[in-house]
Order: sequence, then structure tokens, then C-alpha cells
Amino acid sequence: MRQSNITRATKETDMTLLLELDGTGKSEIDTGCGFLNHMLTLFASHGRFDLKISCRGDYDVDYHHTVEDCGICLGLAFREALCDKRGINRYGNMILPMDEALIMTAVDFSGRAFLAWDIEIHSQKVGDFDTELAEEFWRAFAGNSLCTLHFKQFAGKNAHHIIECAFKSAARSISQAVRINPEYADEIPSTKGVI
Repeated sequence: MRQSNITRATKETDMTLLLELDGTGKSEIDTGCGFLNHMLTLFASHGRFDLKISCRGDYDVDYHHTVEDCGICLGLAFREALCDKRGINRYGNMILPMDEALIMTAVDFSGRAFLAWDIEIHSQKVGDFDTELAEEFWRAFAGNSLCTLHFKQFAGKNAHHIIECAFKSAARSISQAVRINPEYADEIPSTKGVI
């Protein structure tokens, strides 16, 4: 079973995360941040991952540590669940429209951490969520899952739409990349023989 159970406690956050890569998209998300809950729920649904997250953070400061630590733990969960990455597609990409927003993502579970964030959000807030935290989430995810992850925005004005479009696109790219390809289910997807 390709699953992971992550527990992480710091002076800023206390969280548990359960991930099943070969799921159906069901989720139970409670981060204490409504907008982040929304993004992670749709991430699970569009990626067809089963995801359970419980997090308590230092909300009296802001949501920065909560968002970043959720990205860290989700990245660690993918890294653990993928094990040696045997049989996965490794690469995934998606161009996804959401109303006026159009976002492309591309991912490579290469064992090398890199984030390219070519997204412009002109509003500083969506509700009480700082829009700059979307980039922080994905930087933490890429750094801890050891993937290369690119975001490219082609259109978009509404901050909510842009961020939601980015999460949905990433979910579908990641889902494509981590799926087992039956043509080489017993192979490591690298000429080096290891990722």
C-alpha cells in the first residue's frame, strides 16, 4: 500500500497527516484556516488521493507557519509513500482553466527539489488568507517531496480563482506523475537506476 502517516510537532504547529496515493479523493481536513482547508480538500479530490490532516497552529501570529508546515508534511508524506518510486510515471502536467484563470503545472519526481512560481496575484488577501502563502506552501511541498514543480500563469484576475486553479492543476499533474504505469511497474523511471 502506497500510504504514509506523518506526525510533526513544533513550537508553532502540531499536526498529523495521513495520505493514501491510490485513493478515491476523500478527505478530512482541519488546519484551522478555512481557505487552506478548501484548497487541500480540492487537492485530494482532483488528485484522487485520500487525505486526512489535523493541524493546530499559532493562529494568533498568522497562518504562515500553519500553511508552510502543511506543505512540509504533505511533501514528506509523498516522499515516504513513493518509496523508491518504482513503476511511477514520474512526470505529470496539466493546463487547467477556471473561469478567467488559466494555470499550467508540470512536475517531475526527480529527487531534486525545485519550485518555479510564475504566478501573479494582485490581491494580498483571500478572506483572512495571505495570498503569498500559496507560494510558501508549494515551496515547502517541493522541498520535502524532492520534486521539481513548475507553475505558469497564462491568465487570471481573481485571487481566489488563481490559487484554486493552481492547486487543482498541481493535483492533477501530481496524480499523473505518481500513478503506476503497468508497462514498467517494476522499473525505476531513470536511466541511473535510482531516483
